Amino acid sequence: TVQLVESGGGSVQAGGSLTLSCVVSGHTWRNTCMGWFHQAPGKGREGVAASYTGGGRPYYADSVKGRFTISQDNAKNTVYLQMNSLKPEDTGMYWCAAVGYWSDYAGLEEVEYNHWGQGTQVTVSS
Repeated sequence: TVQLVESGGGSVQAGGSLTLSCVVSGHTWRNTCMGWFHQAPGKGREGVAASYTGGGRPYYADSVKGRFTISQDNAKNTVYLQMNSLKPEDTGMYWCAAVGYWSDYAGLEEVEYNHWGQGTQVTVSS
């Protein structure tokens, strides 16, 4: 069974930072795409960052470029999302997701992801 467990959410003032973590188990870690998704209150879920565990350039939504950084620790099967210069519009639920081992997809399209964590809440106050 594939499991993704997020942690690191919380409340922060605008301009602050948070780091989200996602530990993956039961999934082939090598050569798979890991992504972070965000859903603001009253809006749809969108991909904000993704990276391929086998290497290559990361993907970022325009709204987070220059502020968020996705990284991974292959030894720990963990992917991180470093969020800096947080804005109130970054508030919402964040999910970690993984593309199935059978797919070579890499990007931010939600429909391409097969495995999801339970989500973690981030609240940014102005």
